[in-house]
Amino acid sequence: MRPLARLASTCLTAAALLIAAPAFAQSVTLKGVDGREQVVTAADLSTLAREQITMEIHGETHTYEGPLLFEVLNRVGAPATDAMHGLELAKVVRIVAEDGYQVVIGLGEADPGIRPNRIILADAADGAPLNDGTGPFRVIIEDDIRPARSTRQVVRIELIDLADATVQRKGGHAH
Repeated sequence: MRPLARLASTCLTAAALLIAAPAFAQSVTLKGVDGREQVVTAADLSTLAREQITMEIHGETHTYEGPLLFEVLNRVGAPATDAMHGLELAKVVRIVAEDGYQVVIGLGEADPGIRPNRIILADAADGAPLNDGTGPFRVIIEDDIRPARSTRQVVRIELIDLADATVQRKGGHAH
């Protein structure tokens, strides 16, 4: 291949990668307890019902918008609200940011059938897509005193089962 043709081919490849990079960056990987992974995009999430949460973060108040995290987790096997009891309550959600920041919450915390404070996977604030320093996705946890768990630049969300099958159940602990 001639040098000019090689240069042109290299430039086209680099341009294609740069064009594809934002599309990849606009996704989040979900992982279920069974190891199944699913990559979802903002377009995928737009098919879910949307919630709005107004929250002050670092002295600025914004209205964040996105689907309930619990509904997003249904895509990788999270139980329905009416099945959230017993060993299902021993599952946790690990949220991982692009820079490695990690937060863990109980799956029951995310279930709107258990507690009134919502948790959303936001992709917009104040009517516009999240900026590069915050998005493309941010977990917003309603009514936290500090926003430490409202993770920005979310790239991965994992459902992890912490139930210990060796623990013997005594009696009928039911609610």
